[in-house]
Amino acid sequence: MAKLDILTYPDPRLHTVAKPVAEVDDRIRQLVKDMAETMYEAPGIGLAATQVNVHEQVVVIDISETRDELQVFINPEIVWASENRKVWEEGCLSVPEVYDRVERPDRVRVRALNEKGETFELDADDLLAVCIQHEMDHLRGKVFVEYLSPLKQNRIKSKLHKRERVRM
Repeated sequence: MAKLDILTYPDPRLHTVAKPVAEVDDRIRQLVKDMAETMYEAPGIGLAATQVNVHEQVVVIDISETRDELQVFINPEIVWASENRKVWEEGCLSVPEVYDRVERPDRVRVRALNEKGETFELDADDLLAVCIQHEMDHLRGKVFVEYLSPLKQNRIKSKLHKRERVRM
């Protein structure tokens, strides 16, 4: 299995809207495996295909403490979201070492395909609900920092540009 490269904000490719997966085949199943390996190695709790420069609607999530409860969402759609909202501290593998508060619905119902191509629905709350919404934002070309003020967004961009210059 290959570890995939994760795009870093403000890379413009992170703003590409992902296309629906036409068929869940061996290529998609391999993508899921590679994304899971990449997410676990990073380490993270969620990864959208957009973040690895594959612009198809595929998300992997594992919020378990034991890191052995991988959930796969192909062509996910939120079919219901609660009116109640909650603020969570979010981070992102594409925005390393940056965390900030984002307000989202506290519960959602998502419909998706699994890695076998079977349709399922899942009710999620708390961290799983946040993670699903966060990763689905990636599929729409949106990064969590875009919920923040323009001032905070500019500070984050400057910080990441400075860090990149130091590495070179």
